[in-house]
Amino acid sequence: MADRRAFRLDGRGGADEIAPAQGRPELPASGFAWVHLSGSAEEIDGWVRGAGLDALATAALTAEETRPRCTVHNDTILMSLRGVNLSPGAEPEDMVSLRIYLSERLVITLQRRPLYAVRDVIAESLAGRAATSPGELIARIALRLADATEPVVMALNERIDELEDRVIDGAGHVRRGDLADVRRMAIVLRRYMAPQRDALTTLEIEETAWLHGPDRSRLREASERVTRLAEELDAIRDRAQVVHDQIMDMRSEAMNRQMLVLSVVAALFLPLGLVTGLLGINVGGIPGAQVGWAFWAVCGVLGVIVAFQLWLFRRMGLIGHARPGRGPEATEQR
Repeated sequence: MADRRAFRLDGRGGADEIAPAQGRPELPASGFAWVHLSGSAEEIDGWVRGAGLDALATAALTAEETRPRCTVHNDTILMSLRGVNLSPGAEPEDMVSLRIYLSERLVITLQRRPLYAVRDVIAESLAGRAATSPGELIARIALRLADATEPVVMALNERIDELEDRVIDGAGHVRRGDLADVRRMAIVLRRYMAPQRDALTTLEIEETAWLHGPDRSRLREASERVTRLAEELDAIRDRAQVVHDQIMDMRSEAMNRQMLVLSVVAALFLPLGLVTGLLGINVGGIPGAQVGWAFWAVCGVLGVIVAFQLWLFRRMGLIGHARPGRGPEATEQR
């Protein structure tokens, strides 16, 4: 069963919880009413269709998929915001949608999954610190949503800091899965933070008669908080790309060093193999075949060839002068 709660806010900081009506509640003589529903889609959609709202508002509040937005419809405002999912066992980036119907005397908020930001605003209101206007109420909810998102973004910052340190210092392995997880979370959160900023900015600048100066100031503050979070997520995504590029460069450098070693070894043994191959062919006329010391002479010639090759490779800078680099231990662990 849907959790349906209703409140009467007197516009002076006080709030009383009232019995929730089956449909649209009766508006108070002063202040405004706030109805909050939490439950399954079927239960919430059934209540909305019976609340006597117009077709556009009903469609917006019962939409299956939503992204943060703000739409002005006659003298009402339809909004959708998103908050991180802080339920036990849930992924924070699996953000919860909050659908909002906003007018001068009535606020309706709907959520299909738990959203602790709204719970905190309700507790604050019943403690005698309620919003004095619908605009302030939405600004408080938006700020609470930003407060809940900030620790998640800070945790991502700490994770990318650790990955950067491990790559730069070569102190340990960096698994591709860890980096991919950071990038995925930053991208998903950024997907909702940017339109949420636009939605709050739209609400702030709309010419709505019942939105006053203090309300717009609070909405501006909420918009700036969300903007900062979006910029942090952009930075995390870019830093993750830089870490990925560094890992690929280090892997390429390690592979180049290994290929150089293999090439030097192959170049050393190529002339030796040629000489021994010529001396081992099964035809007559092999020089020294009947001389006892010929084997040692051939070994001496091969040693001279190796020494000459080593001297030549050193002069060419292939060995002995390689610039030190980080070992493969700093690269990605396969």
